[in-house]
Amino acid sequence: KLAVEFSSEDIFLMTTSPVIKAVTNFKQVSKTLEEFDVEEQPSSLLEKRYPNIKVIQSGVKQLKSDEHKIFTEDGKEYIYEKLCLCAGAKPKLIFEGNPYVLGIRDTDSAQAFQKNLAQAERIVVVGNGGIALELVYEIQGCEVIWAIKDKAIGNTFFDAGAAEFLIPKLTAENQETPIECKRTKYTVEGREERPIAASDKLGSALGPDWHEGLQLKGTKEFSHKVHIEILCEVKKIHLQQEFLQLQRTSLSFPKEENNVEPDEVLWPVYVELTNGKIYGCDFIVSATGVVPNVKPFLDGNNFAVGEDGGLKVDKHMHTSLPDIYAAGDICTASWEPSPVWHQMRLWTQARQMGWYAGKCMAAEALGEAIDMDFCFELFAHVTKFFNYKVVVLGKYNAQGLGLDHELLLRCTKGQEYVKVVMQNGRMMGALLIGETDLEETFENLILNQMDLSAYGEDLLNPDIDIEDYFD
Repeated sequence: KLAVEFSSEDIFLMTTSPVIKAVTNFKQVSKTLEEFDVEEQPSSLLEKRYPNIKVIQSGVKQLKSDEHKIFTEDGKEYIYEKLCLCAGAKPKLIFEGNPYVLGIRDTDSAQAFQKNLAQAERIVVVGNGGIALELVYEIQGCEVIWAIKDKAIGNTFFDAGAAEFLIPKLTAENQETPIECKRTKYTVEGREERPIAASDKLGSALGPDWHEGLQLKGTKEFSHKVHIEILCEVKKIHLQQEFLQLQRTSLSFPKEENNVEPDEVLWPVYVELTNGKIYGCDFIVSATGVVPNVKPFLDGNNFAVGEDGGLKVDKHMHTSLPDIYAAGDICTASWEPSPVWHQMRLWTQARQMGWYAGKCMAAEALGEAIDMDFCFELFAHVTKFFNYKVVVLGKYNAQGLGLDHELLLRCTKGQEYVKVVMQNGRMMGALLIGETDLEETFENLILNQMDLSAYGEDLLNPDIDIEDYFD
């Protein structure tokens, strides 16, 4: 965005990665919904396309905001007129520095995971967001103990009903062939040989279909074996020696749901859960979300920081320091949001915020006024889980609505799950799983806040073509 606006100015892009993430196959599905693939490309492609962009492959060591200077890890310093911090977030590991705990957030950590999985017979997955969901569904030939702190799977996106709708897919022996993925993977020459990045080195975040093209297969011949332990967290991790000294019993993989047979196998590492159960495994995947990657920038700079650890930004993506903007996972939206928008650290929002931050930086440099971008009117995200299309709109889980709301549901087993969140006769949010074709209609109904009380439960009556009704 900036390169186009200011073709005669120098624009530096600083990144630790030899590749950049480019958005490809972009498709505007509706007013606020967009679909795209994320592709790794060599940074030289960006420099070719925009001659005024220079990519500097180095991490940032220090920011001196009062001097408008950035110091990079390779010992250089750069003076900026305007700066936008887009350093993303890093995985929240359950235990730092344990060799048996892998965090997954970026392409390097996904490769490390694939290597380990090839030799694995059993793994423990901890976490209940998008990456944990995808992982558990994609893994084959390996026993998976899935520890979640909630009552139902996928709490970030789903309520218990939607979780119930999806569960049969986890136990299905054979998955359908996944829809072909259009995204291609770009690898830097010689990159295969380099050691897997340590978890404190940040790679670039995974795209929406990160598991495509990774062979997620363990050593066993069966397809799916997943056991879910609900309402628990990891209390302790014991290495094999420590576990033997404890003289406690670990459990084998449950055959029936409540089976508590002792395990005869010796495992490299043991996970003790807060519900008292202990399971042995080959390694643990920590997919417990992310924390904004603010550390390199805080020292000596008086940034206002949000409760979630992100740099606070106003409605023009401006941080609390002059000439410094932030966008994506590193920032915390601190303006008064629309009643049906909320921040979530997702690819879609990172792309929107980056684009809008570029517009805001340009507007300020040119002394122009700028309105809030329309994408912040309504929270909207489209993704895929368990091979189902999933669309979330507005306050799809009644976020922040208290008890003053009602839910309308429609569910056809194995085919679709439709949930609508209503408040005072107005639609505030929706969750659509499957090919429902309702996203545009519902988007309009949430945006225009029409009073729908007269329709009652007929709103989801499958015999009424609601799209035609509100066209």
